[in-house]
Amino acid sequence: MTAPETQAANAAFKPRIFSGIQPSGGLTLGNYLGALKRFVEKQDEGIETVYCLVDLHAITVWQDPDKLRHATREAAAGFLAAGIDPARSILFNQSQVSAHAELGWIFNCIARLGWMNRMTQFKDKAGKNAEAASLGLYAYPSLMAADILLYHATMVPVGEDQKQHVELTRDIAAKFNHDYGVEFFPMPEPVIEGAATRVMSLRDGTKKMSKSDPSDASRINLTDDADAIAQKIRKARTDPEPLPETVAGLADRPEAKNLVNIYAALAGTSPDAVVAEFAGQGFGAFKPALADLAVSVLTPISTEMTRLMADPAEIDRVLGGGADRAAAIAAPILDRTLEIMGMIRSRGA
Repeated sequence: MTAPETQAANAAFKPRIFSGIQPSGGLTLGNYLGALKRFVEKQDEGIETVYCLVDLHAITVWQDPDKLRHATREAAAGFLAAGIDPARSILFNQSQVSAHAELGWIFNCIARLGWMNRMTQFKDKAGKNAEAASLGLYAYPSLMAADILLYHATMVPVGEDQKQHVELTRDIAAKFNHDYGVEFFPMPEPVIEGAATRVMSLRDGTKKMSKSDPSDASRINLTDDADAIAQKIRKARTDPEPLPETVAGLADRPEAKNLVNIYAALAGTSPDAVVAEFAGQGFGAFKPALADLAVSVLTPISTEMTRLMADPAEIDRVLGGGADRAAAIAAPILDRTLEIMGMIRSRGA
C-alpha cells in the first residue's frame, strides 16, 4: 500500500500516536534523542499521544520483580522529566490494561507462522539457543501489533530497527479487515525522523547505544550527573582527523558521525549546520562544546528524575490515571473486535 493509499485508508480514523518503551533497564541518551524528545514534541502537534511502558514485553525474558518495578517507575520518571505532560498525553504501564494481552492472543490467531519466522529481532535476541527461548519472545510481535491497534493508532514513532514490527502490524490489520470484511483497523505508519534517531555507542560507532552494553562508558544514562556526562563525552572514541567541511566527509567515520549527530539532535539543528560550524576543527575543540551542550540539556532531566523517584507513590498515581484513560479507549475497540469475530458479549456493565 502506497503512502497516499495509506492516508486515504486512515482518513476515517482519528489521528493518534502510540509508542512504547520496554522498562528493562535504565534510559539512555539514545532513548532520549530517539524517542522521548520526539514524544514531547508530538504533544504540540494537536494529535492524541499514547505512551506505554511495555512491561508485558519485558517478561519475555525473566525479570527480578523488584528490579522490574524499579525500572518501570524509573522509565516513567524519565518520560515525565523529559517533558511528557500526563494531562496532555496518556502515560501508563501496559500490564494495567488487560486488553493488550487479550488482543495479543487474538492476533496470535491472525498472524501467520511464516510472518513470525521472518522477524529478525527474535533471531537476534534468542541467539544460538533458540529452543530455550520463551514462547513469549517468539510471539511478542503480535502483542506489539495489539499495543498499536488497540488504540486505532495511525502513527508509530520508531527507530529503523523497529520498522519491521510496524510492517507486521499493518499485515495483521489488513488480514483481519480482509478476513472479516470490515475496515476496522487502520494501517499505522512508522514515523522515523530526526538527526539522531539511532544513537550509536560512544565506544564503537558501528553499534547502537544500548543499556545492555557491559561498558557503562559506551552510553550516557539519563540518571548520569553533569560530571559523568562530560567525562563520557571527553573519553568518547574518535579519530585523529579534523571535522570535514561537509557531512559527506563523515561517511567512513562512524564515531565522528555519531558525535555530530548527537550534537545536532541536542541543539535542534542539522548535521550540516554542525559540520559547517566546526569544519576544520579537531575533537579537542568539538568535544568540550558537545559536553557543555549535553550537560545543559540532560542535567535538568536527571535532577528531575531523582526528585520523582523519591516519591514512587506519585509515579504510581500518574501511571494509574493514565491506565484508566487508556482503558477507556481500548475497551470499546476490543469489544467491537470480539463482536466482529462472533464472540458473544452478554455481560452487564
